[in-house]
Amino acid sequence: MGIMEDREERTKWFMKDRFGMFIHWGLYAIPGRGEWVRSDEQIRPEDYRQYFEEWNPTQCDMKQWASLAKAAGMKYAVLTTKHHEGFALWDTQFSEYKTTNTECKRDFVKEYVEAFREAGLKVGFYFSLLDWEHPDFPAYGDRFHADRNHEEFKGRTHDWDRYLTFMHNQVRELMTNYGKIDLLWFDFSYDDHIAENWKGTELLDMVRTLQPGIVINGRLDGSGESYGSIMTDEPTIFSGDFTCPEMIIPPRGLRTPSGRPVPWEACFTLDNNWGYTPNDKHHKSATQIIKKLVECVSKNGNMIVNISPDAKGNIPKWQQKVLTEVGEWMGRNGESIYNCGMAEIEKPEWGRYTQNGNKLYAHVTEQSIGAIALPGIKGRVKKIRRLADGYEMRTLVPWVAKEFPDCEFVNYGVPEYFSFSIDEDVDEVLEITLK
Repeated sequence: MGIMEDREERTKWFMKDRFGMFIHWGLYAIPGRGEWVRSDEQIRPEDYRQYFEEWNPTQCDMKQWASLAKAAGMKYAVLTTKHHEGFALWDTQFSEYKTTNTECKRDFVKEYVEAFREAGLKVGFYFSLLDWEHPDFPAYGDRFHADRNHEEFKGRTHDWDRYLTFMHNQVRELMTNYGKIDLLWFDFSYDDHIAENWKGTELLDMVRTLQPGIVINGRLDGSGESYGSIMTDEPTIFSGDFTCPEMIIPPRGLRTPSGRPVPWEACFTLDNNWGYTPNDKHHKSATQIIKKLVECVSKNGNMIVNISPDAKGNIPKWQQKVLTEVGEWMGRNGESIYNCGMAEIEKPEWGRYTQNGNKLYAHVTEQSIGAIALPGIKGRVKKIRRLADGYEMRTLVPWVAKEFPDCEFVNYGVPEYFSFSIDEDVDEVLEITLK
């Protein structure tokens, strides 16, 4: 099979599960100013080291994290095993900068894998290709490195091959020591650091040998701002299996120039930061998350939503509340998300459609005046039920609608009106069985 055929096979489960949990957690939870704090504030290595010395998240309970993901209706999760700061959440043998060398002496990757597998969720690893702690990752003059403007780093020599050996060894550990891993989320390529500069062919051969069938994102030749070759009809092996638009939903889904669908996953924060930032009060609501999840699925995409545990290992209460409310809606309406994708019918005025075979799901997000019009399915309707409770929805032609013979109309009964009930002001889902 070719690259596209291989990725279609590997992503079958991924494109059915649709909804995942991202987990950003590291030393940056202590300063609490975002996961890029060391770079944003250009904190010197000796000053950032204090967070390593005090790291001791005694209240971290991975089973509780997994329980929240499952309750939210999520099917998979991705943990930041190592972010750009270089701090490893596992017992790596290739660096001293790891959680097992801190006061807590815990392998959090091991705990994560065990807890999420036990909950029946697929497990994924985020791994930063960058490492601002490693002495062989070029610092001075780099576009992102925390030490890019520190004069003492000017003129230093770096052994790039030695860095790549280190980086590949850490990936090999993650792919070897924790059983089956379902997803690998690399982050990220930029400037000259792209594709083969990472020894990407060797890296991918190693990963796919150790973890056959693993789903890999496209950031070996892409980033948040550029999706890379996956958007072409001749993608390279570095394009991976899916692309990951960040904090944005593509206007019309994603396709190659010839019209071939591209697997994608939109990644979102619950506030405006990935890492724990308690002073960020721009909190998204459960309604926002639900509507954006529906939008992603209606465009053949996935959505992964981030949680940001604090320095003690607790998920903020407000994040728990939002995801619990999302889970309540998913419990009633999940069939319109899982195994679903873009509908054969164009987007309606009052909301969105998702579809799974002959099941067309009408996501009604706007109150209707009178009966609601269902364009595009005239004469094709076998039955319509409200998904949340199985309530029969009546099809009819209102006396004021005779000028619209191409539409089916639906309401709850007589008189001819439509109103929300169970999922008022969120998304009332109608399951339409097509002939």
